[in-house]
Amino acid sequence: MIWRDLIKLVKLRLTFLVVFSASISFLIGSQVPSEHNPLGVINWLNWAKLIIGGFLITGAANGFNEIIEKDLDRLMTRTADRPLPAGRMTNGQALVLSLLMGIFGTYLLGSLNLLTGFLSVFAIILYAFAYTPLKQKSPISVFVGAIPGALPPLIGYVAAYPKIDDIALILFGIQFIWQFPHFWAIAWVLDDDYKLAGFRLLPTGRRDRMSAVVAFIFTLVLVPVSLLPTFYHHGGYFVGGVSLVFSLVFLYQAFMLMRNLDIKSAKTLMFGSFLYLPVVQLMFLFDFIGK
Repeated sequence: MIWRDLIKLVKLRLTFLVVFSASISFLIGSQVPSEHNPLGVINWLNWAKLIIGGFLITGAANGFNEIIEKDLDRLMTRTADRPLPAGRMTNGQALVLSLLMGIFGTYLLGSLNLLTGFLSVFAIILYAFAYTPLKQKSPISVFVGAIPGALPPLIGYVAAYPKIDDIALILFGIQFIWQFPHFWAIAWVLDDDYKLAGFRLLPTGRRDRMSAVVAFIFTLVLVPVSLLPTFYHHGGYFVGGVSLVFSLVFLYQAFMLMRNLDIKSAKTLMFGSFLYLPVVQLMFLFDFIGK
């Protein structure tokens, strides 16, 4: 039971996706020759530090989020059984666990280089103390939350190659733009539940055509953004072709939501987003390694 509550506190599935994204970017960054790694060799010990540190940092951010939203989580069906609103864990226990995870995670990531540690702390602060309280106030919270949400690939990259270059910005940009259709699809599906807690997450605050149009526009923007690795010659036509195909499929799913305005189409877009990002990131990695 304790382990089950801990898993819910750190939001294990979300944390896994974050760590996966960071680890793929670390492997990409490891292929870029640098002063400390002229041959582009993967340091597997540092990779393990990134995974453990990234897991702890993300778990800490989620823990702080759940402490702040405990009373709101109690109002929503999908979150009512989390350990804090259900009363199986106190705020003090969750705070101690989150602080320990945050401190140890920051230490591990900071031991890779200072930039990685700084970005990790920035991600926690922005997610827990800016995005979280904004969710009840304005749909602008999605834009604020997209910044820490897009930092994992940037953190993973600079953990291996300690500079923010054009590759790092491309990895950040793809995940940043992807988050909008991804999150708005989830918000469309769960809008009734979110409203119980007063969350305003859809662009207009409602399941209407304008919200669907805005989601479609951001999905459309993702098409050229996904081609940036090929455009800047960091990836070949293989990653460009795969990214284009998946981006067009993703765009079609967003179009169907715009046309139908129903939960079924939103679910299709949501599941499409779960597939889109890891495929594009993995193709970028495989193409980069094969250069």
